[in-house]
Amino acid sequence: MCKKVWMCTWLKLWTVRVSNNLYPWQAGLWQSLAGRSQQAHAYLLHGPAGSGKRALAEHFAQFLLCKAPQSEQACGQCSACKLYAADTHPDLARLEPEEEGKGILIASVRALVAKILQTSQQGGRKVVIVEPAEAMTTGSANALLKSLEEPAGSTIFLLISHQFSFLLPTIKSRCVLQVCPLPSEAESVQWLQQQSELSEEQCRTLLALASGSPLNAQKLLHVDVLAIREQVVTGVKQLFKQQSSPSDLALAWAKIPPELLFDWFCQWAQLILRYKISEDESQLGLPDMGVVLKHVAPRAPLALLLETQDWLLEHRQKVLRRAPLRADLLLEGLLVRWQALLPR
Repeated sequence: MCKKVWMCTWLKLWTVRVSNNLYPWQAGLWQSLAGRSQQAHAYLLHGPAGSGKRALAEHFAQFLLCKAPQSEQACGQCSACKLYAADTHPDLARLEPEEEGKGILIASVRALVAKILQTSQQGGRKVVIVEPAEAMTTGSANALLKSLEEPAGSTIFLLISHQFSFLLPTIKSRCVLQVCPLPSEAESVQWLQQQSELSEEQCRTLLALASGSPLNAQKLLHVDVLAIREQVVTGVKQLFKQQSSPSDLALAWAKIPPELLFDWFCQWAQLILRYKISEDESQLGLPDMGVVLKHVAPRAPLALLLETQDWLLEHRQKVLRRAPLRADLLLEGLLVRWQALLPR
């Protein structure tokens, strides 16, 4: 698959709207939400990306809008459920960035507030899904505060956050907090095998590359991530052998999503540090980089390793926030620092 094609596929897969079907590991979460004797006016579903928070929010929204819920589930037959299924329910609003990776504008929040001040068209609850909540600017978050604290009519807010620490304390304090953790490795492997024809070993490898998220692992299947990983690992080995320069590799990796690269390099830096302290070979991560990390760990100056780790974490946050960065200079800077970990 050519780089241009898989890059487009990557972006498409990561922005597609999920269904409202719950995942097997969400049974307990669902019980804690649907089983409440009285619903709160605002919930904040937070946890790692790829844990299924959007599916949980959509399922909860349908349940809250349903006119005749049964056994803590939406009936699927009433007019509200049919409108929801057709994605035309007039009392359901979704507040999202206008463009992927951009912030939620204050104008969008004000338009939403004006809408929820109106009477419910179906005579029941109004539900607002906000994702990702951390995409709200300070201005847009402040514009939502009053509605969160005193929502009009029977409005219920469902906020979704993948980066909980980015949220304003004033937003957090106005919501019921519901953490949505990743499933266990065993649950994830079982689910992935049900969704594909992969072996258990392949599923575990994909899970490791997806930071333990079965949903993200499933998406990685469609972008040939194993081939991308091989390209990056080969490049790192060539870098340390001085067979490739940082600028050459930055150019060769120009089409690779920077989120993916920074996830891997952050993980490798952490593994080097861990092995430097413990010398436990079982803590070297996936086999493809184990020998390299073991070789670098005793030779990397501790102060430089810690400085590099701080730099990686800082710039990973900038990448996740879609900060305006020169991708080529960013990658070259990363590789210069990485090469310096192995003194000549």
